[in-house]
Amino acid sequence: MEFELTPIVTEKATKLTDKLNRYTFRVSPEANKYEIQNMVEKLYGVHVVKVNTMIVRGKNRSRYTRTGIIKGATSDYKKAIITIADGETIDYYSNL
Repeated sequence: MEFELTPIVTEKATKLTDKLNRYTFRVSPEANKYEIQNMVEKLYGVHVVKVNTMIVRGKNRSRYTRTGIIKGATSDYKKAIITIADGETIDYYSNL
């Protein structure tokens, strides 16, 4: 079964990559740590040392328009922080 695996490229995630060799991905909510590890190893050809996952809760949003206030929310998602072996790197743009 294939799952979604999208890299998260933010300032905070880039700091983790530079300092601790950890990469951040947005993954499918039903994926577990073993499936995430196997998918990253298969896609990027690296050795995964550790996988940490978390559920990121959505935020409430509202904006003011001519017709009144529109309220909504962003959706929840699962985030995985992958620690890979020393000396290895992941190039996000290699498999585009």
